[in-house]
Amino acid sequence: MNLIKNLKWRYATKHFDSLKKVSQENLNKLMEVVQLSVSSYGLQLYKVLIIEDKELREKLKPASWEQSQITDASHLFIFCNYTNVNTKNVDEFLELTAKTQDIHINNLNGYGDFIKAKIDEMTKLEQNNWTVRQTYLALGNLINACAELKIDACPMEGFDSEKYNAILGLTEQNLNATVIATIGYRLEEDSAQFHLKVRKPLNKLFEVI
Repeated sequence: MNLIKNLKWRYATKHFDSLKKVSQENLNKLMEVVQLSVSSYGLQLYKVLIIEDKELREKLKPASWEQSQITDASHLFIFCNYTNVNTKNVDEFLELTAKTQDIHINNLNGYGDFIKAKIDEMTKLEQNNWTVRQTYLALGNLINACAELKIDACPMEGFDSEKYNAILGLTEQNLNATVIATIGYRLEEDSAQFHLKVRKPLNKLFEVI
């Protein structure tokens, strides 16, 4: 199973080679992988910003605990959850479904009403927690795909979300920076790549009942 081999190869890269860039071809593959990620009801209530601009990343670095990955990596992925979910989001999904699957949208009314009812049952806090979790599903796919393509990656929660929102103007777009990941290629001198992975043994992590 190549996935296991690739996951053993990857690590949370601490030092990127700033001279090496991810090709547009591979970037397109990563975008498609994120696009194909699972999401609750298929709604994909998030947006992913891919930051390549060096000046913008320099502005984000102080809000990222001054971590060098922000500026040295090839690209910075910012996963942003929707902060407000409404019926329009569901209607847009239903319209896309009808168009993609070539069915009449009226055939989806029952499913749409079901989704809207479930969303209405949530408090604003529950909605936010729900949409935040969706971004992590997409992040996991990105990390796995990077490993397959032998692209280094570092998922990161060490940043100030509110400052990111302000710098990028996300609040006005009904978005919130949830989690980020830097991608690129490791420096040969990055000693972290030689550390043995520390993981719980299978019999501690799993229980078959």
